[in-house]
Amino acid sequence: MGALTGKTALVTGASRGIGRGIAERLGRDGARVAVHYGSNGAAAQEAVAAIEAGGGSAFAIGVELGVPGDAERLWEEFDRHADGVDILVNNAGIGTSRPFEEIGEEEYDRLFAVNVKAPHFITRLGARRLRDGGRVVNISSGLARAAVMPELMAYAMTKAALDVLTRDLSKVLGPRGITVNSVAPGIVDTDVNAGWLRTSDEAWRDAAGYSALGRVGTPADIADAVAFLVSQDGRWVTGHWLDATGGSLA
Repeated sequence: MGALTGKTALVTGASRGIGRGIAERLGRDGARVAVHYGSNGAAAQEAVAAIEAGGGSAFAIGVELGVPGDAERLWEEFDRHADGVDILVNNAGIGTSRPFEEIGEEEYDRLFAVNVKAPHFITRLGARRLRDGGRVVNISSGLARAAVMPELMAYAMTKAALDVLTRDLSKVLGPRGITVNSVAPGIVDTDVNAGWLRTSDEAWRDAAGYSALGRVGTPADIADAVAFLVSQDGRWVTGHWLDATGGSLA
């Protein structure tokens, strides 16, 4: 019996990358996992199949985030499959590497709509479905606390806002025994980062050089941190920002 047997989890942006790693780990730990995706339904079904192949249970729900009514539609889809939730992981997010001087209002607004507004309202509407003693984990970024990549300034700002949501929401939901935490990855080997991370051996070495451990992170590294926070072992940790950058901020 896994540590999360009998629990139901929702992971947003779970069709690939960090989100998929989290969904698969929670599935292995016994949770029934809602694999949310924005547009790539085939990838989400692959994630569901991988969870089921490992002996777990999962279902996919497809809802575009960052548009009006997104949170309502997400929970409507979820409610078709489950009658409550124990674990909510707000992982879905988008980024941009456009310099400060070039980013326009439309792109800026889109970043905040997906990375801040969506998790805010997903959590607000999800709170009525979240069982007492539940868990909320927001996927932040090491860039929220370090200006090492100023070309990602707007993205970093969204993650800093998400950290405020984490901190204050821990006080709001605490009386129900619900913990709320942020996990902040550093550079992780995902398909999103492959465009620059895998362009050359030099790019990979440079990325690994940020970490005190001398390597690039993996989705499993982040998933394991999340798994601790949502388990019984993480019951006394709340309102916390967990540095999962491999020591990149040391």
